[in-house]
Amino acid sequence: MPLTDSEIAAQLAPAGLLFIRRVEGEVRQPHLPPGRSPSSARPEDGRFDSRPDEIPDVNDPDMPVKVNASWLRMASEFGLFNKDREFLLLVNYADEEDEWEDHSGWVQVRLLDEWDLAASGVEQLRSWIAGTFTPRFVPEFRMVSLDGQTVIETTVWGNGTVSTIAIRPSATAPARGTEETARG
Repeated sequence: MPLTDSEIAAQLAPAGLLFIRRVEGEVRQPHLPPGRSPSSARPEDGRFDSRPDEIPDVNDPDMPVKVNASWLRMASEFGLFNKDREFLLLVNYADEEDEWEDHSGWVQVRLLDEWDLAASGVEQLRSWIAGTFTPRFVPEFRMVSLDGQTVIETTVWGNGTVSTIAIRPSATAPARGTEETARG
């Protein structure tokens, strides 16, 4: 039996994400060429990547701090948040009995003042591919702005590193010095 909205809300809370509502119907996202996902998109598709100094190895002791900082910088610079720091998060409503069935859906969440996505241990934010590199909790997730203009994806790569990608086709590279300090 799929998880309830209350169960999803309880799962997300330790990461500092307040569940607002489940989204019904299609979620608008930036258009990518056929056959491309955020991770295979190119700069000409509106793809922006973490800076090299923000990309840790999954076993780097500073991995959570670097991932949180890069994610917050990119989410802020590329317009993930609305004025209330709300956005959409892809979650899996499958319970343990249905773990092999696709029960994914989008939920609207608010980033609270106290948050930590990369070290939260929240299963909804866990990378399963990272298990080939390390037993520790490593995040992997996809988020979309409420206006559908931005996709932010934090992902684990085949070389055992973690980085964040922003897809915003109408954006130009943001000016340096506009980053916020990560909290977590």
